[in-house]
Amino acid sequence: MVITNSVQSSPGFSFPSDSEIRQIISERIEHHKQSVGIVVGIIGQEGRRIIAHGHFGTNDPRLVDGNTLYEIGSITKIFTALVLADMVQHGELALTDPVAKYLPKGVNVPQCIGKEITLLDLATHMSGLPYMPDNFAPANPDNPYVDYSVEYLYDFLSGYQLTRDVGSEREYSNLGYGLLGHVLARRAGTDYETLVRERILMLFGMKDTGITLSSEMNARLAVGHNSALDAHPNWDNPTLTGAGALRSTANDLLTFLEVALGIKKTPLAPAFAVMSVLRGPIVQGPIEIGDYGMGLGWGIMKSGDNELIWHSGTTGGYQSFIGFLPKMNVGIVALTNSRTDVGIDDIAQHLLNPKVLLAFPSTSIPQGKSVSE
Repeated sequence: MVITNSVQSSPGFSFPSDSEIRQIISERIEHHKQSVGIVVGIIGQEGRRIIAHGHFGTNDPRLVDGNTLYEIGSITKIFTALVLADMVQHGELALTDPVAKYLPKGVNVPQCIGKEITLLDLATHMSGLPYMPDNFAPANPDNPYVDYSVEYLYDFLSGYQLTRDVGSEREYSNLGYGLLGHVLARRAGTDYETLVRERILMLFGMKDTGITLSSEMNARLAVGHNSALDAHPNWDNPTLTGAGALRSTANDLLTFLEVALGIKKTPLAPAFAVMSVLRGPIVQGPIEIGDYGMGLGWGIMKSGDNELIWHSGTTGGYQSFIGFLPKMNVGIVALTNSRTDVGIDDIAQHLLNPKVLLAFPSTSIPQGKSVSE
């Protein structure tokens, strides 16, 4: 996840026009060959807008739009964190509960100096667990998660030795969030997909978000592409589901942002508030990284009185971004059906703050000055 170091925005914030945004994404696709189809969704004082350009695939000429489905990768973690926060609000569990409390008795969760990994540690990437388990050895690299079973997960946990104290250092962990989704589903007595559907998607009316797609939804799933813009298989993730298994549309994710911003009222408002609490700076070794920090799931970057709350996602053939400026009451979603070095994070950040430079200069919107200049 890449983020710049400024979220400054003027009090009279407004997004660029649709034509300016379309120029940026069309250049990214047509000139720079960094995607096949990009959809940007924005929400602000003027309501919500969808700006799209490109196709379902290099061999599929259908035009992408706000109802086109994409794999959203690690944005799934936001849904996992929201379920956690909601279960805490309902007294079903506590952030300080040890993970081991919700696993079978035969599974030994690693400890360090007697300190147990808690649900909060998983949700803030402070557990001490690695990015991926060391027994993750996919038979098919194009669909790497499909053969990683719960038994493999339990075997890893029971045999792993932590290399540092729990809570001492942040390390982004797909394993940690996959484990978190797993234990939340066990606590609820269901599977992860049902848990998210019943506690979030049905409540918000997000009918185009899920893991198992209907035939009608599958027909609207854009083809993923690798960096050479060759078609890439979709990912299946049966065990570490809470880390990155959801598919969604720009329209559904804008609905999610409406709830996060308080535009749409929901009983989950207290849970969203818990998620957005800054829980200390991001620490890498002995270094604190400026004003970057973590909420539950969300990355939080502060700049003066302003802050950007955000997350991005990547799978084999897709990249995604969701973020909002709560004080400005604006938010953005960006989805692309390709996985390239450049991605789309810069586009989303630039539209939230023109001082953030685009990876490729656009002829449409003047480039601001870098804050490091």
